[in-house]
Amino acid sequence: MAGNFNGKEFAAALSTAPGVYRMYAADDSLLYVGKAGALRKRVSSYFSNTPKSPRTHAMLAQVARMDVTVTRTEGEALLLENQLIKSLAPRYNVSLRDDKSYPYVLLTTEQWPRIAMHRGPRAVPGRYFGPYPGVGAVRDTLNLMQKLFKIRNCEDSVFRNRTRPCLQHQIGRCSAPCVGLVDALDYSESVRRASLFLDGRSDELTSELSNAMEAASARLEFEQAARLRDLVGSLRSMQSRQYVDGRAADLDVLACAMQGTGACVLLLAFRDGRNLGTRSFFPKTNGEDSAAEVLAAFVSQYYAEQTPPREIVLDREIPDATLIETALSAAAERKVQLKWNVRGERAGYLQLAVRNAEITLASELSSRNAQQVRSEALRDLLGLAEPAKRIECFDISHTMGEATVASCVVFDANGPVRSQYRRYNITGIEPGDDYAAMRQAIERRFRRAVEEGGVLPEVLLIDGGAGQLTQARAALAELGVDSVVLVGVAKGVERRAGHETLILADGREVNPGAASPALQLVQQVRDEAHRFAITGHRGKRQKARTTSKLEDIAGIGPRRRASLLKHFGGLVGLKAAGIDEIARVEGINAALAERIYANLHGLAPSAAPPATGSEQGP
Repeated sequence: MAGNFNGKEFAAALSTAPGVYRMYAADDSLLYVGKAGALRKRVSSYFSNTPKSPRTHAMLAQVARMDVTVTRTEGEALLLENQLIKSLAPRYNVSLRDDKSYPYVLLTTEQWPRIAMHRGPRAVPGRYFGPYPGVGAVRDTLNLMQKLFKIRNCEDSVFRNRTRPCLQHQIGRCSAPCVGLVDALDYSESVRRASLFLDGRSDELTSELSNAMEAASARLEFEQAARLRDLVGSLRSMQSRQYVDGRAADLDVLACAMQGTGACVLLLAFRDGRNLGTRSFFPKTNGEDSAAEVLAAFVSQYYAEQTPPREIVLDREIPDATLIETALSAAAERKVQLKWNVRGERAGYLQLAVRNAEITLASELSSRNAQQVRSEALRDLLGLAEPAKRIECFDISHTMGEATVASCVVFDANGPVRSQYRRYNITGIEPGDDYAAMRQAIERRFRRAVEEGGVLPEVLLIDGGAGQLTQARAALAELGVDSVVLVGVAKGVERRAGHETLILADGREVNPGAASPALQLVQQVRDEAHRFAITGHRGKRQKARTTSKLEDIAGIGPRRRASLLKHFGGLVGLKAAGIDEIARVEGINAALAERIYANLHGLAPSAAPPATGSEQGP
């Protein structure tokens, strides 16, 4: 339909195998990526005489060539389609954009496993359960796990250096493996039972515990039987409160609301009968105005990365439902059902999801409209030709010069772009030198952009006064960056919000006032940068303070470290000891004792007092 491309002829030559097809424009830009259970049938449908939407007509009018990739199964086609949409961002595809990483429950694989919430790459060895719709659901699950199975949640650095049980043990939420109050076999059994529960096999777990309780009672081990009885009671009580339709439900409820080409997909999740809460998504529709098409694209892309439940309830029928259902079942290695005509309690959940999707979309569109008004006001204030498409803001955070961290947050026309936030650990400066920290952060961010041809912001906000702004200006000038509008954000009188002073690149100072939409946008971006910097700084500071100094000493492994801490009752007692006393600990010779002493007191090993005199009187 475009140029010399003959779509009917191209389609006729295709096989009936499953696969992925790609449409390209004359300039070789990618227009669209699609999946098919039978390539010939699917591609032919585009070039038939059946009625098509204006958007599809506009797309087909630009097609200059097509490519296909044949896959072995429909499941592979679904995965490949999702990968291509994410990596190539075709012009006409609906794409799921979600800047937040999904939270999981992590159960580590080590001698004494711990349970914790996890976001980001799965770099820590262990089992990952989820994803969960939100952090609240993860915290509820962790709270339940600690009450039922008493598995530790402390960091390894804390766990290795404990000499007494912590508060979690005292309130009955941890069995204190750190100080040997639980047998390794009993602890591993608790971990196994927690895994059964997190896998959604609570009925199996309850039955197993009931049998174990009866066996313990028959052996006259009444204390053990009583503990198992209490555990069974807790599980059954939880099940009676949270079961759906009288059984353990494993389902997601999805509803799509649309206004024009704005879309919101709301997910309501149940696992093992537990309501895990809701999560809202705002796909990039690229002009698509059909809620069914948007929902189909969401289901394909979301469940290509996340394990689907056994049942997915939709608020409407979607295109390629059979293909998607088959592909998801193959990927999950069990049957996955898509349903849209439901009754009873599921219909009630669907109504709830639909209503919340509509409310959330209305709120989001209102927020976007307000964001647009603020962007236009900032354009007028700064004298820009058009509203800024990208705003960045830098902030510095430290405590008396300790653990200095710089943050960079990014906003576009729709608000924060969290996937592009960055933190910079600042080194090589005098502690507390905010000017040098700001200059280093600006240099690192923009040097990379200049060398690699990266994207630059139209507006760069600097949280600080004239001094920080001068450092940022000097850094940009050194790199030859002159297209960025610099604005310093100085705190107002008595640090009151709405009284900030904006320092412009030409030295002018402007006080827009609290009612100014432009200043409200600046405040929003600045506050986000401050939050992001504070979070990074606190994490860095906590890590520095909880890491034992013994871990940095060559020759000190877990066994010797434990012996030292046990002998002296902790790091404070060890630091107060002399070299001779340290050398009396099993496994510590004189040379190693001298090295330990020197490290703890910030001395070179040769500068440590002689071992023979360290504990001697005159």
